[in-house]
Amino acid sequence: MKGIYTILLLILSNVFMTFAWYGHLQFKKLGWLQQAGLWVIILISWGLAFFEYVFQVPANKIGFRENGGPFSLFELKTIQEAISLVVFTLITVFIFRTDKLAWNHLVGFGLLVLAVFFIFKKW
Repeated sequence: MKGIYTILLLILSNVFMTFAWYGHLQFKKLGWLQQAGLWVIILISWGLAFFEYVFQVPANKIGFRENGGPFSLFELKTIQEAISLVVFTLITVFIFRTDKLAWNHLVGFGLLVLAVFFIFKKW
């Protein structure tokens, strides 16, 4: 169960991360935030990043092998990166609607899945 909790918390964390890092690029679509200055944008992003860490820190604590979880540090980071790309892609394509998923993205993601295989393979 710790592995499932870890993954679910990392998914939530990455939703907030994506909006903290890239959401402000969509402010031009929101009338009241169009003229926001850089400091306002930074503060909003920090506010969102706070919730990223609220989920990310417990995910790593629960999931880390030395705390009784199932994952090594390399495995935790690999899971986080894979989740990050999936969440980013879904938000970009379906919520921000700024880009289309192309064949080269799928090939790149396939190579990342191959990287995950090598990280998790016990040699």
